[in-house]
Amino acid sequence: MLVLAGCSNGEPPGASAPAASTGPGGTTYPLTMKNCGTDVTIKAAPQRAVTLNQTAAEILIKIGVGDRVVGSGYEIYKPPAEMAEQYRKIPQLSPHGQPVKHEKLLEAQPEFVYTNFGSFLTPAQAGDRKQLHDLGVPTYITELDCTLHATVAGANFDMLFDEYRDLAKIFNVPNAGEKLATEQKALVEKALGAVENRDTPLKVLWFYSTYDGTPWAAGPGGLPQHISELVGVKNIFDDAKTKWAEVSWDEVAARNPDVIILADLTRGEPNDTAAEKIDLLKKDPLTSKLGAVTGDRFITIPGAQMDPSYGSAYIVPALVEGLNKFR
Repeated sequence: MLVLAGCSNGEPPGASAPAASTGPGGTTYPLTMKNCGTDVTIKAAPQRAVTLNQTAAEILIKIGVGDRVVGSGYEIYKPPAEMAEQYRKIPQLSPHGQPVKHEKLLEAQPEFVYTNFGSFLTPAQAGDRKQLHDLGVPTYITELDCTLHATVAGANFDMLFDEYRDLAKIFNVPNAGEKLATEQKALVEKALGAVENRDTPLKVLWFYSTYDGTPWAAGPGGLPQHISELVGVKNIFDDAKTKWAEVSWDEVAARNPDVIILADLTRGEPNDTAAEKIDLLKKDPLTSKLGAVTGDRFITIPGAQMDPSYGSAYIVPALVEGLNKFR
């Protein structure tokens, strides 16, 4: 991710002439950067942003520009209490658990579009990036998910923290991104200090969801794999071809995880919640015999945190606490 050049406060939307910076670290527009392989130019600090998913809206709230979000979508869970009031002021442009469509996006008259899922910026969804850029609407996708399920080389928290910094520069709130990155880096480092090392790493299954009865699990090249390496556990599907892999119950049983990390999702899909996943695992003829299942060696994580989000850093203390309970 390129370091962005600097901008001015109070620049009216659509202004073409750059203005002098009004404070330390301020950004000068027009601002040009490369994001997920695409050149993006932002003419002024966005005053009308649309986020295509809930966690993207929450990140903008966390860096202090939630009042500039004029629409969002793909809401899949109850917002965190500390930002619920501000989040609820953002109009939802799609039904619960559904992506924003192109027409609804344009109705919101966005000056900037941000998403944590590259698959949402496609012709079938909100529109592809070129189409929006041609309309004068710049877009930003997390570098951790440029392409649906694709493995990201070197995926780590630094990429997420750079995203905070980039967004802060885009919106001309220069200190906010660094502040959030620093807070979360300290959170991760503190949690890692509590890791109880083992001679043999525990084997873990990151169980995200099922589709038509087939399990999906975390593979390499995503934050779950990075977190596995940080806390010293073995992801049993670290040899998969994608960061979210379609696997099988036979494979799960054969690889015999010591601990199962459950994504607790509230999208309304079958077996989305952690409780439903546990029930499924205990009833399945193969998985019901696994030691992790008979021993109730489960760790529950909010599902949205397994995808790139400001909540991803909170996986680390929750995971360390859970793992330390299993000998």
